[in-house]
Amino acid sequence: MTFLSCLTACKRNVAEQTKELEMHEQQMSETYVDTMVLHQTEFNKQIVCNGRLRAKAKSELNFKGQGIIAAVFVKEGQRVGKGALIASLDKQEQLRELEKAEHELKRAEVELTDKLIGLGYNSIDSVPADVRQRAEVMSGYYSAKYQLQSAKTALEECNLYAPFSGRIADLEAKRFQRNDKVCTLIDDSSFDVEFRILEAELEGVKTGQKIKVTPFVEDKNQYEGTVTEINPLVDDKGLVKIKAQLRNGGSTLVDGMNVRIVVEENLQRMFVVPKDAVVERDGYHVVFLYKDGHAVWTYVDILHSNINSYAITGCTRKETTINEGDVIITSGNLNLADQTVVKVNR
Repeated sequence: MTFLSCLTACKRNVAEQTKELEMHEQQMSETYVDTMVLHQTEFNKQIVCNGRLRAKAKSELNFKGQGIIAAVFVKEGQRVGKGALIASLDKQEQLRELEKAEHELKRAEVELTDKLIGLGYNSIDSVPADVRQRAEVMSGYYSAKYQLQSAKTALEECNLYAPFSGRIADLEAKRFQRNDKVCTLIDDSSFDVEFRILEAELEGVKTGQKIKVTPFVEDKNQYEGTVTEINPLVDDKGLVKIKAQLRNGGSTLVDGMNVRIVVEENLQRMFVVPKDAVVERDGYHVVFLYKDGHAVWTYVDILHSNINSYAITGCTRKETTINEGDVIITSGNLNLADQTVVKVNR
């Protein structure tokens, strides 16, 4: 009796296991998909291209005169304000020339006074302007005054100041050396970015239009810019040059950096689907509609695309249509065929 009970239990377990295996195989053979209901909506058309940043202002700084560098007051990467002292030359020769010019001016003032007294004028204030001018030239006073001003200017030019606020780059100046170039000053508070688009895309770009700029090296950061210039010429490659401007939101952006530019245009009343919803069959674009538990093969044309989505319509060559309220299969469609039985994920 015990043996018969064990045998019956074993048969029951084998049957249950067989049934579970069959159910599992059936589930594995079934195709599950995700779907979406098709509605006309706004489509964010995007033109994606590459460009390079150019700082708002960039200048190579050097001394106007020649001399030995006495001091350098900045370091590479340092941010300085307008008028900040960058470096200075040795001033001994310029100081001697200034002292010499001051003595020469005093001598010329005495000579000028003697000439005016010889002309019968006891007070300089009473001398007519034309007479005084001739006396200044003949006495050497005019020349001495000019030499003094030149000496002061030469002394001032021994100091190099920042013409605008910015950051120091390419610092070449070294103490006790002669340098043709001291450094480069970059105003990176804002940038110009230059890029090129196809002439067919030109109608979608206008001055004042917003763009998105992303550095290649840090694609998580995105900056907003504005189109400022559109070159009214098409080059021999069929491209049009565009310029835009953007603010520097931190220290991430630097002059010469390569960036990705996305120009966006909002289009109304479009059928928008994820890119994964569209597959290629026989050289055509295809979506699968979900109807009564089946995947229905439907040809479509892609009107526009962006990073994530397509704007689609019925295929002109195949004379197919898509309509408001159609249910589109968005996943699990890579291996589907027309009329494949599918189940929707819940």
